[in-house]
Amino acid sequence: MFEAGGTPRPAVTLQLGSYAGFVGAHWWNLQDAAWSRDSEAAGREICPDVLYRAGRTLGRPETYAPRLILMDLKGSLNSLKEEGCLYGDMKRDTSVAWPGSLSTHQEDPPAKNLFLQDLSKLEGGISSDGDFSPRALPLSKDVSQLPKQLHVSQKGHQLEGSVQVWSDYLRVHLHPRSIFMIHQYNYDGESSQLEAFGQGESLLHNSTYLEELEDRLHFYVEECDYLQGFQILCDLNNGFSGVGAKVTELLHDEYSGRGILTWGLTPVIHNVGVSWKDFYRLMNTVLGIVHLSTHSSLFCPLSLNGSLGLKPEAPVTLPYVHYDASLNYHSSAILATALDTLSAPYRLHSSQFSMVQLADAFNSSGRKVVAAGAAVPFPMAYGQSLPDALCSYQLAVPWTPLSSCGEQKDSCCFAQSVVLRGIGKENLISNLPPGSQPKSALHACETGEEVLGSYLRARCPGTFSTSYLLQGPCKVLPPYPQFFSALLNKHGFLLDKLPRCSTAVESIPVLTALQSSPALYSALNSLYKELHRVDVQRWASFFSAGVELYDFQEALHELRTLSQCYKTSLEFDESEEEADSD
Repeated sequence: MFEAGGTPRPAVTLQLGSYAGFVGAHWWNLQDAAWSRDSEAAGREICPDVLYRAGRTLGRPETYAPRLILMDLKGSLNSLKEEGCLYGDMKRDTSVAWPGSLSTHQEDPPAKNLFLQDLSKLEGGISSDGDFSPRALPLSKDVSQLPKQLHVSQKGHQLEGSVQVWSDYLRVHLHPRSIFMIHQYNYDGESSQLEAFGQGESLLHNSTYLEELEDRLHFYVEECDYLQGFQILCDLNNGFSGVGAKVTELLHDEYSGRGILTWGLTPVIHNVGVSWKDFYRLMNTVLGIVHLSTHSSLFCPLSLNGSLGLKPEAPVTLPYVHYDASLNYHSSAILATALDTLSAPYRLHSSQFSMVQLADAFNSSGRKVVAAGAAVPFPMAYGQSLPDALCSYQLAVPWTPLSSCGEQKDSCCFAQSVVLRGIGKENLISNLPPGSQPKSALHACETGEEVLGSYLRARCPGTFSTSYLLQGPCKVLPPYPQFFSALLNKHGFLLDKLPRCSTAVESIPVLTALQSSPALYSALNSLYKELHRVDVQRWASFFSAGVELYDFQEALHELRTLSQCYKTSLEFDESEEEADSD
């Protein structure tokens, strides 16, 4: 569809769960926003063909939709149709042979919020105020003919009060084979909840669900000439962890040699006292980590929680983002922004770095779990140079941890992949006057790549590091929440003082790091200890859903073994004391 660089290596995305839907909706909106043609070079760094597929509707217009399978529960779609609307209503023939009188009862469709109403008005093209709906345009390879302004105006809408489900702010069309609803469980309410790992596993023991999933996978996979793998967004805290376990096992068995990158997602937990639901959540999390990491090429937990235990630590803070931790609409936007940059290495036009190669860079000594961190936005003053911005951190970590592992005690890690995007070419180096003495080694570098590489080598000596520097920023156009500090200009750079009138932030620089970190030892080991010290047989209903007690105890043992892969000399004494106490 978009021709640049070498042949794109496509990937199939699977979203498993409601919070995965929240993150995924922002994720696809970010991809949609990135297609702005403001910058020829920046717009072509990331290849959309990796995630999207071209097709044609029944009327033959060309479409461009995510290569996506999305599993969620009854009630999560709200006004979104299960079959989408790219291919019309696809109504079934409801004619009957009954000769007698008939009465028809029709339920009113769910009401759309103001944002979706505004979006629907733009479906035909350009509105009176000049905004443009990218969902309605027949796509063309001649991108010069496309309007440059791709955003949809919120017209002052405050979506915080109207978003109930992820479909309330999804602005892209999905293919009819994307949405896969699980009708036997409810999204909301107190009954028929998918709340235990065993329930999720059992779903794919059902031949109806399994065959439907396999059919959708084959539909997407068979049209990919150079499939590099699968990226999976999966709820970790509920029964979808069991769904994810079976899905990754299926992919591992059927598509050997393809990459499987799994992101385990947990919404912000509001702890008001430990209950059975907290133990369910923790057991789902532990089983999910063990099974997902076993069958994935690489597994990364993503959450704004300070920790994932029975009593999670307070959510992380971001210096220039004022988010409401109680809103999934907010927390998922931050995770989607981080994920968009974390995943860039295997989506670039210019790079032959695949999912498998990314995983191989981390997998030594059984380390298949990685931790993520991100600076959203990367704090850099307007007009400041990258060497000055990085030197200001000194020994501090320039990103916020997003894997519930706590703050890293030191700079040591086994391997890392770092991506920095959105810094203009004019600010990548210090541009010292001739004959002047550089303030640091970073100021003596001649390219931005050298600056970032030199910084990582100095901060993490001996660590295997890969780094990427992208010119294009992350575009945060509506319906992305406007929760940024007033000190940011519209391009996400810091101002010296508050402006007289605030402007909406349209793009931001982002720094992300994917690390095989010793911090994972304490994080994984603490989950093991919390469940090891209690009698889990007290929650018989959890095990009646399909998980045997022996299998759970085995998973706990595997979790502890996995944690040992991240142990350094600093933890040896502590682990020996634990062994003695056991």
